[in-house]
Amino acid sequence: MSSLQLIFGNKNYSSWSLRPWLLMKHYQVSFEEKRIPLFTDESKQALSQLNSNGKVPVLMDGDFEVWDSLAILEYISEQYLDGKGWPQNNQARAVARAVSAEMHSSFVAVRSEMPMNCRKQFKNFTYSTAAQKDIDRICSLWEMCRSTYGDGGAWLFGEFSIADAMFAPIALRFHGYGVELPTTAQAYVVSILHHPHIQAWIEEGKRETEVIAADEI
Repeated sequence: MSSLQLIFGNKNYSSWSLRPWLLMKHYQVSFEEKRIPLFTDESKQALSQLNSNGKVPVLMDGDFEVWDSLAILEYISEQYLDGKGWPQNNQARAVARAVSAEMHSSFVAVRSEMPMNCRKQFKNFTYSTAAQKDIDRICSLWEMCRSTYGDGGAWLFGEFSIADAMFAPIALRFHGYGVELPTTAQAYVVSILHHPHIQAWIEEGKRETEVIAADEI
């Protein structure tokens, strides 16, 4: 049995949970899944025993606990992937870290107006000028990464990396809310959607029965 356990929320809604789950699945890192449906009395009790301030995901490595998606991704890369979670080229690695950090801290309008919801597919969805500004910035980042560093494969830096895990939920949002995208960004969304583990996550999310009203549009 693996010493790793990933504690995460509803697959239908929990974009932060998807990120480390996807990296570990892609690189075949063995781990136990522990799903905790969010915003219930049971989840509050379960999460209160952890150091994550009631949030998911949390990674347990034996008795060691690390929380926050980006911190978990860094830990997995260092401890289980020999650093291969990031591009091996120094400049590409620095840029990958920069865009991942920007994803971690930014794009509030897209995240608030378009909550991840694997069950939903919208047509003619309207969003604010602030969300459009976020979309434009994300597309420009994807274009820059693909054109400068992406020759080696379908991902932002050629090979699949932490940057792709960070942006995968955004790709699902763009698809689910029918956002019109430039060519490079749309091709990248298709690459994410065709990833077999993304497809598995979506199908498992659709089978969940819990409804989080705050994340329903």
